[in-house]
This record gives sequence, structure tokens and C-alpha cells, in this order.
Amino acid sequence: MSESEHRRKNTDTAAHKAQLDPNQSVRGRVGGKLPAGVSAAQRTGRAPHPQPAQPASQPQPTQSHTQPQPHHHGHALASILGPAFVAAVAYVDPGNVAANITSGARYGYLLVWVLVLANLMSVLIQYQSAKLGIVTGKSLPQILGERMSDAGRYMFFMQAEVIAIATDLAEVIGGAIALRLLFGLPLFWGGCVIGVVSTVLLWFQGGRTHRVFEKIVIAMLLVITFGFITGLFVDPPNGGDVLSGLIPRFRGADSVLMASSILGATVMPHAIYLHSTLVNDHYAPDEEKPDTRQLLRGSRIDVVWALALAGTVNLALLVLAANSLYGMKGTDTIEGAQHAIEMALGPAVGTIFSIGLLASSLSSTSVGTYAGSEIMRGLLHIHAPMWACRIVTLVPALVVLWFSANPTYTLVIGQVVLSIGIPFAIIPLIRYTRDRGLMGEYRDGLFKHVVFLLVAVLIIALNVVLVYLTMTGQN
Repeated sequence: MSESEHRRKNTDTAAHKAQLDPNQSVRGRVGGKLPAGVSAAQRTGRAPHPQPAQPASQPQPTQSHTQPQPHHHGHALASILGPAFVAAVAYVDPGNVAANITSGARYGYLLVWVLVLANLMSVLIQYQSAKLGIVTGKSLPQILGERMSDAGRYMFFMQAEVIAIATDLAEVIGGAIALRLLFGLPLFWGGCVIGVVSTVLLWFQGGRTHRVFEKIVIAMLLVITFGFITGLFVDPPNGGDVLSGLIPRFRGADSVLMASSILGATVMPHAIYLHSTLVNDHYAPDEEKPDTRQLLRGSRIDVVWALALAGTVNLALLVLAANSLYGMKGTDTIEGAQHAIEMALGPAVGTIFSIGLLASSLSSTSVGTYAGSEIMRGLLHIHAPMWACRIVTLVPALVVLWFSANPTYTLVIGQVVLSIGIPFAIIPLIRYTRDRGLMGEYRDGLFKHVVFLLVAVLIIALNVVLVYLTMTGQN
């Protein structure tokens, strides 16, 4: 071979190696360092690398050598599920137990329709909150904090904090009652135990351990479900009687108050604020997320499954009381209801009910404190420690446990307070999910916007009636 031919062959070999240089292909896209001067298009793989001139007979590299295969396992549906189940815990807290059992024992199946309607509305509301968080990457309180004046932010925070206190009131009292039923512990000390254990659970919230927090809450949700529906298998209700409760009607002013309490226990304001945070906290800071459309599709499934489970638990509570406790004295308290369940269905079912109540309290009070901290961070731009947020809402509950003669009635009134707070969460959510500047192509269409408005009008109208009845003493 002549010296010129040898030189030409070496030049062609070097050109071919440069084309297959791993620094400019696979390694460059998955974290390897790129040489200076490589364009952004080459760094992302969106434009082909410049190819040196080659002879016609030179073999071309295959696609598999230049582009890595995408990894889809991180974008599977199972990896998206979870946030709605955490939010759903707020829908099966001890306040729900008090409201649904009191309603069923006092009015039978009369208010089944209120519960079903409230659950349908909650599916729409929670998905809208999740959608806002997914599309904007921000929580509802954070967007409110960015768009309101200083005075408006503080006033809005004050009403939201009242809602958080009312929420924790129900959850801590319910847990204290459960501990007294199971172990004979005094209510005040039971409340202290609930506060300590729920604070420990909150250590797992956020960062890389957030998935652990979700799994703990979902496990408790399953315990709640088992605890509250067991009685229906022991004494099954009549299907026709349950269906009769789907006819909308009231029976006096007190039934309207009871309906508002059910609504406040089912559509939870703090869950609306929190869900927009949960969809983003579900992923660690350096974890790759699916694209927006995948997240929205997964979130729809997440919300429907989670709230269908929560709605089933709520309906089971009301139907259990209507079927097994209707007309029995003393069932307007959780303790009285538990004793009545023991008498009607046996001590084993009563104990299982108490275990479900305890799991309900521990999980929901943790989620409630989580929501309170996010509300404070978004509206006031204060990153308070979780234990400080825990103390703010726990102390009023402990005071009530120390002085109140009828904690269950306090739970029902607390649900009424929650019902009044719902419009403050829903109205901004309606506005922002229709805002093209925030949502872009994902903003609500006209039909969904109108449906959302009708839901808000219905809830606000029921609250106006509630306030009127309360002020005129007709409750």
C-alpha cells in the first residue's frame, strides 16, 4: 500500500470514530460531559450531529447506537396514583362519623341523597385542585398569596386557620373517644396521645420519604374502610330503603342543619387547598415527572378511585346507623353509637368500629396539619416547622376535651364551620382553572366552568340557609 493510500485510510477511520463518539451521543444525553462547543440541540438530542464526509461504501450507524431507549417504567399509572388517596382521608375523618351516624340514627335514610350529591361534587372539586397544581406547578394557597394584597392575604389566612382548627378539633376528639372506647383512657390524655403519634407520622411528609407517608395514610384508609363497613355484612340493609333516600327532601329545619353538616364533613376545604400541593410533593425534587397530559389522565383515575372509596365509607356509616341504630337513644354521640352497635351487632363489631375510628383520627389529623402548613406557606410565605403548625391546631382541641361535656356535638358544629369555609376555597379555584394566563391550553371549557359554577351556587345557597336557621334559633 502506498503512503498516500495509507494516509487516506487512516483519515476515513478517524472520521468514522468521530461519528460514533459516545461523548456526543448516548453519554451526552444521560449525564456525561459534553465537549466545549456542542450546541443545545446536540445536547438534547433534538438535532442530528454534524456528519463528516464519508465514502459511499462507509457503513452508517444504526439508530440504536445514537439514541438510548426511553424508560417508561417511571411514568406508569401506578407511579402517579397516591395524592388523591391522601386527600380522601380528609373525607372519612371522625367528623364524618359523627355527622353520618347522627343523621342516620335520627332521620333514617332521609339524607342519603345529600351524601351522594356531596361525593359527586367532591370528585369534580378535588380533580380541579389537582389540575391546577399539575398545570401551574403551584398550590392554590401559593397562587392566592401571589395575587392578593397583604391585607387580603392575612384576612384569607385567618379564615383558613379557623377552618384548620375546626378540622383538627373533629379529628383529635374522634381519636380521643376511640382510645377511651378501646383502652378506657381519659379524653384529654387520649387527645395528647393522638397529637404525639400524628406528629411522628408527619416526619415522613415531604422529600424522598413522602411516598412512605402516602403508603402509611393509604394503609390507614383501608383499616378505616374495614372498620366502618363490617357492620353492614353482619346486618345487611334493605336495598329499596336505601334507594328511597335518593329522593331530595328535608324534614324540618334541623334536617337542613344536618345536611349542611354532612356537606361540611364531605367536601373539605383543607383538602381542596392541599390537593394542589400533593400532586407536586408526590415527586422528589430531582425526580423526573411524566408530561402534563399523562399526569392529568392519571390524576382523574386517582381522584375517582380514592373518592369512590371514601364515598363508600361515608355511605356505609349513614346506612349502618339508619338500618341498625334508627330511633335508639344515645346514638347522637360517637360513644353512644358504638355501644348501640355492640348491642345490635355484637362486641366484636363494636371493637372493629373503634379501631376504624382511631385510624381515621390519626391519618386525618396528620393530613390536616400538613394542609395547615401549606396554607401558611402559600399565603403568608412563612415556612413554619411542622411541629409548630401541629401545636396551633392541637391546643384548641385539647381545651375542648378538657371542658366539653358533649364532644360529639362539638364535632357536628365543627362540620358546620367547615361547610361555611367551603366557598372561600371553591370560588378562587373556579376562577383560576378558567384563567388562560395560568392554565393555557388546559383551562376549563365553558361546559365544565358552568357546572363548577352551579356546584358553588348550590353549596353557598345551603350555607346561607344554615346561617339563617342558626341566627334565628330554628336549629
